[in-house]
Parts: sequence; C-alpha cells; structure tokens
Amino acid sequence: MKLQLHWQIIICMLLGTIAGVYFNSIDYTTNNLYALIILLGDIFIRLLKMVIVPLIFTSIIIGISSIKDQSRIGRLGLKTFLYYMGTSLIAILIGLTLANLIQPGMGAVTLDQVGAYDTSKLSSTSSILDILKRMIPLNPIQALASGDILGIIFFAIFFGITMNFIRSSDSRSNIKGLIQSIYDIVLKMTQVIIKCAPIGVFGLMTRTVSNTGLSIFKELGMYALTIGLGLSIHLFIVLPLILFIFVRVNPMVHFKAMASAMVTAFSTSSSSATLPVTMKCVNENVKASNEVTSFVLPMGATINMDGTALYECAGVLFIAQALGIHLDASQQFIVVITALLASVGAAGIPSAGLVMLFIVTDAVGLKSDAVALWVGSMLAIDRPLDMFRTMVNITSDSVGASVIAKSEREHLY
Repeated sequence: MKLQLHWQIIICMLLGTIAGVYFNSIDYTTNNLYALIILLGDIFIRLLKMVIVPLIFTSIIIGISSIKDQSRIGRLGLKTFLYYMGTSLIAILIGLTLANLIQPGMGAVTLDQVGAYDTSKLSSTSSILDILKRMIPLNPIQALASGDILGIIFFAIFFGITMNFIRSSDSRSNIKGLIQSIYDIVLKMTQVIIKCAPIGVFGLMTRTVSNTGLSIFKELGMYALTIGLGLSIHLFIVLPLILFIFVRVNPMVHFKAMASAMVTAFSTSSSSATLPVTMKCVNENVKASNEVTSFVLPMGATINMDGTALYECAGVLFIAQALGIHLDASQQFIVVITALLASVGAAGIPSAGLVMLFIVTDAVGLKSDAVALWVGSMLAIDRPLDMFRTMVNITSDSVGASVIAKSEREHLY
C-alpha cells in the first residue's frame, strides 16, 4: 500500500531518531555509514535551495501579471493589494510577538555543539530607508546569481506590474508564456524534491539527534505550539474581527459558507488545489460577484499567504533562538519585511513554505549548516502545521473577497 507523503516523513523521522540515538552512543565521526546518511540530508537541503531563486522570481511575476484588465488594477487591484499586505503583516506580527514571548528555541543547544556562529554575518539596518534602498538591485542579473532575495523580489514585482502596461499583446503574451513555462517546470521540480523529503528528513534527523540527543523534541514541540497558537489567533480572532467590522456579518455565517473549502485546504495542504472549491463557495454561498471572485481569489492563491508568512517569521526567530543568536530590533525588522515579501512568492503546494523559510534566513544573514539542520528538523513535524496554515491562507482569501465585494456595494450572504 502506497503511504501518503506525511506518513512517509513521520516514519523516516522515527527511523532517523533511532539511528541518531545509536550514533550518539558511539564514535560516529569516522563511521562511513553515518557519513552516507548525513550526505542524504545535505543533498536534500541543497536541492531545496536550488529552486528558491527561480521559483520565487517566476511565481511573483505570474501572480502580479495575472491582473489582465488595467482599469481593475486601479480600483479592485488597490483594494486587494492593501488587504493582502495588511492581513499578512498582521499575521507576521502575531508570529513575531509569540516567538519573542514564548521563545520556543531558547536553550535548545549550546554554541559548542553547533560551532560558534559569527554574528558579524547577520544583516542589520538603521532604518526602513536602508531596507528600501537595499531592495533595489543595481544589477538584477547579479541579484539573481548571488541570491539577493530582497532585490529579486523587488525586481520581480516591478517586472510583473510593468508587463501589464505593455501595449503589444504579442510581446506581453510571449514573455508571460515563457515565464509561465519556466514556472510550471520549476514548480514540478519543487514537487519532486518535496517527494524526496522522507529521505532528507531521515538524514537530517539522524544528524540532529546524534549531535543533540532527544532534547530536540522538546524545542520542536514548543515551536509547533507557537505556530499553532499564532495560526489560531489569526483564524479565530483577527479574520472574524475583519468580517465583523468591514462586512457586518456574523463570522460563523462566513465560516459555514466556506466549510467545504476549509476542509479541502486542510486535507490537501495546497492553496492552488483548493482554488476551484474556494471560488465555488465564495460565488455561491457568500454571493460575491464573478468579477470580484475571479479577480481576488486567483491572486490570493498566489500572493496572499497569511499562514505561511506567520510561519516564516516565527520559524526564523525559533532557529535563531535555537542557535543562541540574539536578533536585535533592526534584524527582526528585516525578518518582518522579508517574510511579508517572501509570502508573495510562496507556491500554493504542500510544504512550499519550507522553501520560503530559507529566503528569510538568508536575508537576515543566518547561513550555516546548523541553520539547514534546524530547518530539516522542522520539516519532520511540518505536515499538520502545513495543513493548518493552508486553511488559514484560503480563509483569509475568502474574507478578502467578502470585504472587497462589500466595498463594491454587493449584497452578500
């Protein structure tokens, strides 16, 4: 019987834990089998990092350029953009606050276990103006080659917006067709790499447990609690408040209308796969017009990832805490901005948020084998969190469609 991916990951996590305990009890530094197992984890992480730049570059352009009618960019586009950026920022701040209050990674490992981290490598800034200046790349090609994430995101957004204003439909469709083809291929590559996650998790868990022992599960449990609490606050407090204030409707009415889409999102862990169900629920149950539904929701499935944004922000702080690294206010500000922008380019497929996590860690200067080790360990318990945050993502999309439809004086529910 073919096991689903999340069960494969759980089994390999357990096997990796057993192997890690075994190697922890012997001198594993000269063991060839241990070196081979570790190589599996390293290859998996390198494969994930390999697709980051092409995935985020193409997905942002496709998402932004999906707005076909220029007149809609002025009205619906502005409303949609403000809502998506606003709710994502709220989600990120929730994750940031909880990660600082709960501090799930504190005391995870000592620096002598992972090697002293050179904190001078961390990126910092004195003001928001510094970040804005850093976002504009002097050479976009160099930014792509060097992995300058902020520069790549800015150029992709600018490129996607400008593409819509090209008068020649042939030129626009040709370049968009090319980028769409590259995006489809890179997305397939990402899906294939994620299918290799069980092997990668086995290697990464073996290495982690052999180095730190079983105490890692305490920190991973606290991390899962932090993410789960943050997602619950956003889903059951923030989004209902938005519905109540801007739509003047009982949030339970909306949740009932979106029930099938929420269940589909929870079971598939894919915003893109859930999109047809989301559109059906918003159109038939919420009673939003086809114009609003077809404009807001496809964009939301691509660029509005509240749950993913919260996860990325809290995840980076968790990793920093686990490595004993203090991120000051300016460095946390970089995390917030990068998480907000990176959530725009998160693909709507299972565990894509894990790929985006590397974007935020790189932006703040967290680059080491120890960082990759913790990211891999987080993947071992990522499936239930991924299911939850996907449900948050599509619920936020549907709330956005309701808010914008109401602002267009439509009669809902």
